Amino acid sequence: MAMRDWIEDRLGVERVQRLRHGVVDLFHKMDRGLKRTLLLAVDLGLTVVAYVLALAITEAPVERMLSTWAGIQTLALLVMVTGVTSTILTIPNIRLRAYDITGFGRLAVLAVIVATIGAALHQIGAAPVEGRTFFVFGLVLFLLCATSRIVMLEALTAIYRLRGNRTRVMIYGAGTTGMHLARALTAHDAIEPVAFVDDNATLQTLTIAGLPVLRPVDIKEIVRDLRVRRVLLAMPSLSRPKLAQIARRLEAMGVEVQTVPSFSQLIGTEPLVERLQALSPAQIMGRETVDRHADQGAQQIAGRSVLVSGGGGSIGSELCRQVLGCRPRRLVIFELSELALYEVEKTLAPLAAEAGIELVPVLGSVTEPRLCRRVLLDHGVEVILHAAAYKHVTLVEQNPLVGLANNVLGTWALAREAAAAGVERFILVSSDKAVRPTNVMGASKRLAELVVQDLSARTEGTIFSMVRFGNVIGSSGSVIPLFKEQIARGGPVTVTHKEVTRYFMTVEEAVSLVLIAGSFAKGGEVFVLDMGTPLRIWDLARTLIHDASYTVRDEANPDGDIEIVETGLRPGEKLHEELIIGKGHETTDHAKIFCAREAALSEIEIASAIRSLREALATGDAEAAAAVARRWVEGYGGVRPAGLAAPLPSPVPSRDRPTSGADIHPDARGGGGTPHPLYAPPGTGHIA
Repeated sequence: MAMRDWIEDRLGVERVQRLRHGVVDLFHKMDRGLKRTLLLAVDLGLTVVAYVLALAITEAPVERMLSTWAGIQTLALLVMVTGVTSTILTIPNIRLRAYDITGFGRLAVLAVIVATIGAALHQIGAAPVEGRTFFVFGLVLFLLCATSRIVMLEALTAIYRLRGNRTRVMIYGAGTTGMHLARALTAHDAIEPVAFVDDNATLQTLTIAGLPVLRPVDIKEIVRDLRVRRVLLAMPSLSRPKLAQIARRLEAMGVEVQTVPSFSQLIGTEPLVERLQALSPAQIMGRETVDRHADQGAQQIAGRSVLVSGGGGSIGSELCRQVLGCRPRRLVIFELSELALYEVEKTLAPLAAEAGIELVPVLGSVTEPRLCRRVLLDHGVEVILHAAAYKHVTLVEQNPLVGLANNVLGTWALAREAAAAGVERFILVSSDKAVRPTNVMGASKRLAELVVQDLSARTEGTIFSMVRFGNVIGSSGSVIPLFKEQIARGGPVTVTHKEVTRYFMTVEEAVSLVLIAGSFAKGGEVFVLDMGTPLRIWDLARTLIHDASYTVRDEANPDGDIEIVETGLRPGEKLHEELIIGKGHETTDHAKIFCAREAALSEIEIASAIRSLREALATGDAEAAAAVARRWVEGYGGVRPAGLAAPLPSPVPSRDRPTSGADIHPDARGGGGTPHPLYAPPGTGHIA
């Protein structure tokens, strides 16, 4: 700083700025070839200087040696050998800031070769100097060339440092990474490293790479006094939560914070962005996938036209993928979200084209009966996998009218049009939250099940069934991606209640079992997937933290990395989920698929529920809509509806007993009587 001030006092600030910017601009405008030529010229000039110095050191007659023809020939030959050898060794190609042991090693090789050739000239009598002169010449040549690189680098660095727009940075961590970083930044055009900060007391008295090592406790004063604008965290071995804590502290001081990746990240052996190792399903749930019935599920799909509603969602997109693997004739993707439809169609189009399967993206809502009818008829749909639903508990709780309209009336519209169009199978993807629900989303899913049960009892030709399961790992809104994101940010991990439990299953297994269960259906069944033992979410959070190589910060371990915070149950959230409403269920031919014996509503009751719900939606009366759910959904609001019929006998093929046509509910064979006038016949579209 003192030298800079002295120069500016003598020449003037503006003149100094113009001069330094002119030099820097001139250097930057030079192409790489010109820079190599200049470096080669420097080496050739230093060869002459080294030869003269070697003569002087060995007390040879310098003037006489340089005035004779033999002496001039010797010097010219040495210069030529230097140029050729330097070019062969690509010494001019080495950038000044990249000089290391390899670069200086090449300079040493150059000096040895030139000196050896000079000594050979002496041996054959072609050089009028003593042999020891060439030994000294080689040593001096190496020292001059090496020193020239250091001087040129320091000069350029000094020029760069005079530029007023360089960002002053401090390096947090004076270890190996920090040291290499400081050296790399030495001649950087726009960055000026000013100091290290490290909590290692043995380093705090040292100067590393020309920078002082200071104490972290003084960091606020350091930032202020050295005018630091950016801090580089050069501690790749430190846990991410610790880095996050340091970064937050520094950002509070108004400086920019950047993290330096580890060497393994830089060379690609470790992902740079995603440092968390993905848990395998077996690690999370301790369960094995059973797929010995996969062919049976594929038989109902092969060669048919299949529609997947909600095909852009987490479950819907996986349904589409697995359906393609069953080789249908056509796959219709019915999706409300334009972006989701675009993404899934873009992903599946190459697979469908390769397999020769027609892929039809349809943008729209299942709540539009005319659109549903047109899609089913235009594409000859034979199998429907209905996954379209609003499933986020909190959002549906805050938007009950939209949730009930989509989940209940959407299912009602699509299922009615399916029956009218003669669709072979209709499979509703349901949720464990439909069992004695405490929230609008769960109540809407149970109402959707009741609607499908009613249509199954009154429809001939279409086999309706439902498949109920719990949480899917990795789906949108799932706790596992949320926990991983919170862990990546350094915590805390938020859990609503310490005792809350949930069922979990991978989306691949869930969808596979949905397809298999659909093949078992005879009409009206509520299939329930074996979700295993419910997991305590608090324990799951601890597992994910430990799997990411961090420790939990709690009372027993106050110095841990990541804290788990209890936030309280949200509106409508249950402590524990259930899968079956009634007490009974029956096994099937698949170990992980059961059939629940669920109570059903009569045709008149369903018609009354739909009419009341439509009226509430038409008037925007959220309380009236909720009252419909409370009246007809068992357990919602603590009420058991008085009109619930007895559970339907299960027609599912069971390991315990054979199944015949007599097992099917009488109304499923078309003898259900005259439809109630409030419930329009399937296919009329009297919903709008």
